[in-house]
Amino acid sequence: MTVTSKKDARELVEKLADAARASQLEIGQTDADSRNAALRHAADLLRHSRQQILDANQRDVQRGMKAGLSDAFIDRLTLTEDRIEAMAKGAEDIAGLADPLGVELARWTQPNGLDITRLSTALGVIGIIYESRPNVTIDAAALCIKSGNACVLRGGSDSQETSYLLAGLMRDGLKKAGLPEDAVQMIPTSDRLAVDAMLGASGKIDVIVPRGGKGLVQRVQEYARVPVFAHLEGICHLFISARADIKKAVDIAVNAKMRRVGICGSAETILIEKQVTETIGREVVSALIEAGCEVRGSKEIAALHPGVIAATAKDWGCEFLAPIIAIKTVADLPEACRHIQKYGSGHTESILSEDIAEQEAFFAAIDSAIVMANASTQFADGGEFGMGAEIGIATGRLHARGPVGASQLTSFKYIVRGHGQTRP
Repeated sequence: MTVTSKKDARELVEKLADAARASQLEIGQTDADSRNAALRHAADLLRHSRQQILDANQRDVQRGMKAGLSDAFIDRLTLTEDRIEAMAKGAEDIAGLADPLGVELARWTQPNGLDITRLSTALGVIGIIYESRPNVTIDAAALCIKSGNACVLRGGSDSQETSYLLAGLMRDGLKKAGLPEDAVQMIPTSDRLAVDAMLGASGKIDVIVPRGGKGLVQRVQEYARVPVFAHLEGICHLFISARADIKKAVDIAVNAKMRRVGICGSAETILIEKQVTETIGREVVSALIEAGCEVRGSKEIAALHPGVIAATAKDWGCEFLAPIIAIKTVADLPEACRHIQKYGSGHTESILSEDIAEQEAFFAAIDSAIVMANASTQFADGGEFGMGAEIGIATGRLHARGPVGASQLTSFKYIVRGHGQTRP
């Protein structure tokens, strides 16, 4: 479908959002068993439709390659049998989580006898704008269903065929569970006018979650008249302390960078305490280069291996999203923290150290959404946090921060019980 004017796009988005709203009013009041059944039906449909999904995805991949998409984009676009199974398992895992709705968050009684309860509720209609990852369709829809929300999805043109098919399977899962299928809406056009209409749909869409590159997120944050959960960049750091275990340091550094280079949790900079440059530093640099990573290093790092390329000022704070990493030495923990505070994006940072006190000092000094010790930054993922899946990572400080799972897609209301009180 194509839209030819802003008016057409606005009317299309409003029509879908209104249908989603009507469905949300129903699904937000259903019992957890019904919502969980919809997710389990969807998981079964994903498995039974595996070949159909692979065929549709291959057509998207071929179009993307012809269009000259980068290797990182193609990786995010591509589905395999394992990734389809991961989507199905993710939906089942979300179904197995505790119900985030109707949770008593707090309760107290005022001196005048008023009984006040803070109770979790659904947010409403959630708009998700994403680019090449078709699996976002399943994660987003599943988390919205679990939390009693409806969603309006707008996938990128590169994953359009796959995403449409996946959204249809989620709708079928709702239908099989006796729930309104319009709780999942997919915008039937890749025209950018539809994105603009979503960003301006105040009163129709309650929150926007962008999943994609820096350009998309910047545009959403700049023009949205709807609240946004997002992170702009994933500039993740590893700090290797002099008190790090050398084997852990090597294994984690290679995994944090090279497991999947195109995701937001991929490490982009490594900071190494100077006194272990010749020992741990040399081993880490050699292992990364051997794994196929381009290392851009400071003067001290360049002296460790002939394959190191001299780093420039632009390499610090750069989100490479490729098998490239910047490495420099620092005098101590405070210098490492100052570097992270200057160049980081508030996403994920990890310290590699066997010293518990040093770990705690790092936790206190770094105010990123996720701060780790002795673990790969690639664990920055809602599924790995036990959330089943995530819609994205939020680096803001209001409402949701870090992985946005089902519980983060709720708000709350106050229930006040009285027995005849009047206010003096």
